[in-house]
Amino acid sequence: MSRPQEFDTTEALHHAMRAFWLKGYEATSLTDLLAATGLSKSSLYATFGGKRDLFLAAFDAYRQARARDAHRVLRQQPARRAIETFFHSLFADVNSDEPMLGCMSINQAVELAPHDPAVRQRVVEDLQQMELVLTQAIGRGQQDGSVASLRPARELARLLVLAFPGLQVMARAGYTRQQLDDAQQLLFTCLDG
Repeated sequence: MSRPQEFDTTEALHHAMRAFWLKGYEATSLTDLLAATGLSKSSLYATFGGKRDLFLAAFDAYRQARARDAHRVLRQQPARRAIETFFHSLFADVNSDEPMLGCMSINQAVELAPHDPAVRQRVVEDLQQMELVLTQAIGRGQQDGSVASLRPARELARLLVLAFPGLQVMARAGYTRQQLDDAQQLLFTCLDG
């Protein structure tokens, strides 16, 4: 008879996610994961499989949480304010003492996606999902008058998605909150008439 599990799987997954997010997949060792999760090697392998399986589970948990957050924020009214709130929320921790982790999907677009088809698919799905929810928000904004641009909503959304990785890199490189806000305000002019 197997022993009952004595740890919270969701919490362990969250701690593993943080370890991968902080150091990246390649630089995160098994020792790092055991320290982060508090699990024994046998518990980690029995619950999550190997390092790659744990990474994919952690990355998927990250992606699902971010998608829920994006949907929640971008459904607010008026749509223009929702779009700006969404982008500003991505950089809320820029001036904190914690290291700027950036977007895990963008980090993995650089680290693993070029040579890992499963990660590449997830990154592409994330960017396409972002484009979709931004297209919907921009369309609502064009209806409610908060987005004055007459360009097709999908084109405007694609431009915002195109800028997203650049903003993430700026944040990780050490740009200040004010510099990021200024860059975003410039970006948002594409929504004007």
